[in-house]
Amino acid sequence: MRRGSGELSGRQALELLARLGYGARGVTYCLVGGLAVLAAIGVGGQTGGSRSALLILLERPFGWILLGIVAFGLAAFALWRVVEALTDADGYGRSAKGLATRAGHLVSGFTYGGLGASMMLAALGRGTARRAEDQGAQDWTAWLLQQPFGQWLVGAVGLIVIGAGLAFAWKAWKGDVCKRLSVPHDARDWVRHLGRFGYAARALTFGLIGGFLIAAALASRSSEVKGLGGALQALRGEPYGWVLLGLTAAGLAAFGVFGLVQARYRRIDPPDLDAARRAVEDIAR
Repeated sequence: MRRGSGELSGRQALELLARLGYGARGVTYCLVGGLAVLAAIGVGGQTGGSRSALLILLERPFGWILLGIVAFGLAAFALWRVVEALTDADGYGRSAKGLATRAGHLVSGFTYGGLGASMMLAALGRGTARRAEDQGAQDWTAWLLQQPFGQWLVGAVGLIVIGAGLAFAWKAWKGDVCKRLSVPHDARDWVRHLGRFGYAARALTFGLIGGFLIAAALASRSSEVKGLGGALQALRGEPYGWVLLGLTAAGLAAFGVFGLVQARYRRIDPPDLDAARRAVEDIAR
């Protein structure tokens, strides 16, 4: 009984980390989208990515504490993504679609882990968190371009990112965003609309980011690569750009609120600790 109780406690801890992670991701998108909405309507704000949006917290009273909490949450989300992908905690299976989804979650885990670590260093007053928004993406693109068949590899990454965007678009169109949520019945409609709007905005930004990668591959220039902030800037530069930017930014903010809903109502079935430990050890090898 004691062992079973300990296993249950461990699974509860992993579920708590996952919920904290969904909440931290939600806060991040709320900041990104909210600041970009303000920029679109001309009352301040900024069209930046996750990094620059989170660093705004440092300008608030006790901002380093707020940023540290969000950074810890992002690290928790990264851990959950890795564990979920490797143990198939969400039951996606081993079909081509299931493996692709799990692979995407694994990449997401590494991405959010890097962001969380960077923001924790910023909260502690260390590191170079205030470097150019797109510098990291441009650095790894430059490295990849120097490898054999580098342009093809960068182009392939761009196509994968665009593919992820199309998957988000399909999810927004199909409308099954509440599939893994246990929200109250009277709130289900507005949560569905919120999620669909958010996934549509993510689809657009992923498509733009993938397009930048393909442009970098064709020109063999890493400077062509842009992240989320660059995608929002590109929208702003189009005819009626403030409208495009405002709608997309509002969608990203909606996805942030949807993330907060996920933190509370998502059905999470964490694996036992032994399976989670083996998954982390496998990825560390």
